[in-house]
Amino acid sequence: MDGGDIAIVGAAETAGLGTVPDMSVLDLHAEAARRALADAGMSIADVDGVATAGPLAMEVSHHLGIRPRWLDGTVVGGCSFMVHVRHAAAAIAAGAADVVLITHGESGRSGVGAPKRVPNPASFVGQFEQVYGAVAPYATFTVPALRFLNDRGMGREHLAEVVVAQREWAIGNPRAARRAPTTVDEVLEGPVVAYPFTRDMCCLVTDGGGALVVTSAERAADLPSAGRAVYLLGSGESAEGPLISQMEDPGSFRGFRDSAAEAIRTAGIVHADVDHLMCYDAFAHLPLYMLEDLGFVGRGESGPFIAGGATRPGGSLPMNTNGGGLSYTHTGMYGMFAIQEAVRQLRGEAAMPVPGAQISFVQGVGVFFAASGSLVLSANRP
Repeated sequence: MDGGDIAIVGAAETAGLGTVPDMSVLDLHAEAARRALADAGMSIADVDGVATAGPLAMEVSHHLGIRPRWLDGTVVGGCSFMVHVRHAAAAIAAGAADVVLITHGESGRSGVGAPKRVPNPASFVGQFEQVYGAVAPYATFTVPALRFLNDRGMGREHLAEVVVAQREWAIGNPRAARRAPTTVDEVLEGPVVAYPFTRDMCCLVTDGGGALVVTSAERAADLPSAGRAVYLLGSGESAEGPLISQMEDPGSFRGFRDSAAEAIRTAGIVHADVDHLMCYDAFAHLPLYMLEDLGFVGRGESGPFIAGGATRPGGSLPMNTNGGGLSYTHTGMYGMFAIQEAVRQLRGEAAMPVPGAQISFVQGVGVFFAASGSLVLSANRP
């Protein structure tokens, strides 16, 4: 399932991102699916596996007219789609499926056809965190973010540097929701949502969707899209727990460390081989955690690394090159869009291309430091 024997042969987002009030959640899934299949040079009839998070996988397969022999409805938050790619690769390697369609769609802004999210008072989170006000993402992430900054001698300006660096990528991306240039001072002076986060340190709330088509490298070679296939070198998944208050270390997420280490190991690469990095950025502190927990920089080095320009256009490790969840789009579960950008970069089709990018590392987070999914993708089959 690793080592380049599995390929992403189709990748597409919905035509509209941002505010799409005329499409339901299921409409967004369907449009993204059809566009991804067209991108692959395939049809609904070729698909025998479906994976999704949100609607049931059988709702998507029925709506599209697919007769599946393999289904995956894994829901572990925003990194579900990284995990779906990994599971699809395992299914194809085992012969349980030949062509897997992974779909995503959320009406995060318009709420059309979106299920109502009702807190569960019987859950661990409902009993031990939500009763103290840790309900919304921005309120739940405050304590670990402050712990991270304190332990490393960093300040809120380092959160603002994340926003500024990613906005530089978004400026040149016509599909990005926030494209106006900004500065550290402007980010810090914005409305405070929940300390230490100001508005621009928090993700967008948008509508949109995306889909991927995954198959074996052998089958990929026979498709019209063969020259644009992207190969799975390595992958990893992990989880720590649903309670952010019970993290082993609020300043470092074990899930990131474990899944990333497995992805690097199974890919057979070292960090220096990575040309491009996508770090799920629902809030500005997450790329800081990921740079350190994934091993790209040492403890306490993430803030200065970004402030020094390493992740910006022309930097040594281009990161979140579509603008990320802070500036590009964020429907609620962002992981699909991180994978889409990695595919675009490796194909040479990105709005803001990284010259010569051959290997991309994609890191996702699920819920609030609960789950983690990691992918290593390559433009070439080893």
